[in-house]
Amino acid sequence: MATAILYDSTRCTACRACQVACKQWNELEVEETTNRGTYENPPDLSANTRMKIKFTEVPKNVGIDWLFTRRACMHCTDASCVKVCPSGALFYDGRDGFVAYDRDLCTGCGYCVEFCPFDVPRTERNVITGLSTMNKCTFCTTPGLNRIEAGEKPACVTTCPTGALLYDDRDKLVAIGKQRVQTLKTAGSNNANLFGETELNGLHVLYVLEDSPDAYGLPVDPKVPGVAIAWKDVIQPLGWIMGGVTIVGLGLNYLVARQAKIRKEQTVKKEE
Repeated sequence: MATAILYDSTRCTACRACQVACKQWNELEVEETTNRGTYENPPDLSANTRMKIKFTEVPKNVGIDWLFTRRACMHCTDASCVKVCPSGALFYDGRDGFVAYDRDLCTGCGYCVEFCPFDVPRTERNVITGLSTMNKCTFCTTPGLNRIEAGEKPACVTTCPTGALLYDDRDKLVAIGKQRVQTLKTAGSNNANLFGETELNGLHVLYVLEDSPDAYGLPVDPKVPGVAIAWKDVIQPLGWIMGGVTIVGLGLNYLVARQAKIRKEQTVKKEE
């Protein structure tokens, strides 16, 4: 059964309880926040902030209004990060379909950061070892902290006080999302839409939006970059082939050199 999260931006009050719950459950370090002239904090995602609520100011006839957006991994069915990950650290969960992550396998190459159409993954470098690793939302399935395996909802969903976040079977949430969009359109929000139903073959985080995706800072038509496709289907296999050829070549070179050395030693002995 494929599961998903439905985020209804019209029901979100930006209380950010979901941000706190995410950090608390996943044992992520707190970050220093500053007054930057906005209620939005921290300023961006990081290796220790897997999700945040983004505030987008929209001018009105009198004053401004806010559009709230949940910024976190979208768990794409056709995920660029999975395609380009060389170590298998990023992979699809076989039961629920979201993009799972094994941090122990991460090499810190940063390809997932470069190719994500939603600009979500973030890396951090260990100041002692100099090694980098990536971090992102794991759907609360980190080993030892796996809420889904225990029959619980993700921490962000559990703590949401307004019902802006729901967790359930994906098909069921698509139906709920479409119903809410229709209600918004009936009320006069002609641009209301359900984002994520078909994008990238379906996202496992669906958005009910009152306006077009670009108004919220989301890509209108997200795609897997052509370079990412080439990387998985051409460059990576070619790299393995070239690596194998190199190893074979070195092995043959060693054998040829060894045989030449043996022949030389035999010739010297005969001359003696």
